[in-house]
Amino acid sequence: MRYLHTMVRIANVEESLNFYCQKLGLEEVRRVESEQGRFTLIFLAAPEDVTAGRERRAPLVELTYNWDPETYSGGRNFGHLAYEVEDIYATCDRLMKAGVTINRPPRDGRMAFIRSPDHISIELLQRGDALAPQEPWTSMPNTGVW
Repeated sequence: MRYLHTMVRIANVEESLNFYCQKLGLEEVRRVESEQGRFTLIFLAAPEDVTAGRERRAPLVELTYNWDPETYSGGRNFGHLAYEVEDIYATCDRLMKAGVTINRPPRDGRMAFIRSPDHISIELLQRGDALAPQEPWTSMPNTGVW
C-alpha cells in the first residue's frame, strides 16, 4: 500500500491557490478538468516533492472544486485520504472480514471507499489498470456515505 493524497474541497479556486501556493509555498503539479463530473482537481506538492509529485511518486494535496455551488458542513470540506493498493478486491475482502464496512464497493475494479471509526473517508485505488469487474463487488450497493 502507498499513501497517495489528501483531498480538500474548496469553494474558490483563486483564493485557494493563493493560500496554498503563494502563501504556503506548495506548487501545482497536475490538474484534471471533468466536464461530465463538473469538477476540477488540482494536485499540489511541497517544494521538495515537485519532481516526484509530477511522476506520481510523492504524496500530494488534492484540491477539489465542484462547479455547482455546495455548502459543506460537518467536515465535508475535508474529503478523504487515498491509498494505492496492489489488489483492490483482496484488500476490500480482507477489510470486510475484519469488520470494516465497504461504503463504496470497487464495482469498477478501480476504486472503493471505507471510513475510519472517526468517519474519515479513505479512498482505495487499484495500482495500475482497473481489474476486471467481478462479483460480489459489481452488484454490491453503496452503504452509508463516504
